[in-house]
Amino acid sequence: MSFSLGALKTKGKIKNSYDLIIIGGGPAGLTAAIYARRSGLGTLVIEQMITGGNIVSTEMVDNWPGDFNGVTGEELGNRMTKHAKRFGTNFLDDDIESIELKGAIKVVSSGNREYMAKTIIIATGTHPKSINVPGEKTYKGHGISYCATCDAPFFKGKDIVVIGAGNSAIEESLYLLNFVRSITFVQDLPFITADKILADEIKGNKNVKFHFEHLVKEFKGNNNKLTSVIAEDRKTGKLKEIKTEGCFVYIGLIPNTDLFTNQIKLNRYGYIDAGEDTSTSEKGVFVAGDVREKLLRQIVTAVSDGAVAAFQAKKYIDSITGGDK
Repeated sequence: MSFSLGALKTKGKIKNSYDLIIIGGGPAGLTAAIYARRSGLGTLVIEQMITGGNIVSTEMVDNWPGDFNGVTGEELGNRMTKHAKRFGTNFLDDDIESIELKGAIKVVSSGNREYMAKTIIIATGTHPKSINVPGEKTYKGHGISYCATCDAPFFKGKDIVVIGAGNSAIEESLYLLNFVRSITFVQDLPFITADKILADEIKGNKNVKFHFEHLVKEFKGNNNKLTSVIAEDRKTGKLKEIKTEGCFVYIGLIPNTDLFTNQIKLNRYGYIDAGEDTSTSEKGVFVAGDVREKLLRQIVTAVSDGAVAAFQAKKYIDSITGGDK
């Protein structure tokens, strides 16, 4: 399977062998790189798109300790990247076609090159979940979006729909309100599931309304442009057509673990099965960030995972080399 790695540019000379390879350059992976390099491990980070991960497309991070006025996701991601580079972390842009996690030496294979490491940290994160109803594929990129920071300017002055009412949906919608004329929320539950501070803030806006206990059944449009969302009232079964000029979908996340299927233990939702020590079912393989089975997926818990995973990686290498890597 191909694991696309986008446009990240190579930093420094890339070798074939490392103490540690980190797959994923979001907050968890970058923190792991910082701690690993500080402990003297030769470290390579392979990132899917750009370093910083999903936070780069977040307009404002308001719960990062110390940044009491908030910080943009792009700025925070850039800071973490610069920090990792300062300690001499290598970064790679390539397509991973396969990975072998078993054995003393782990092997990451690209189209024409192999990269070997004594230990691996998986920090591949998640991607947005699709609704999988008629019309979604047709109008994806033609009215349907999954990233407000990326696409909000295209909907300036328009009436839009947001699917979901959790933290991500409300945080992104508060940003969208700087551009759009109105937002209609479609939520399958009878209430907002976001944190109270976010729920109170969104409800304080006059140009928002909610359709609770409604399920999206179809996206409709014409000339390759979205024009309405069809939602079913869960109580009555009646269908409602909501006219719209755009739709943003925030109904959950899917872990990026396809590359590791049948190699390490996953839970029933596809997240990597590991506890707070970040150890997976395979010796020498650790996991950090949102891709791990965990109670809370936040930047602060991701960086915590990264620090622990790097500590565990160093401890593992010491155990197999006698402290002389």
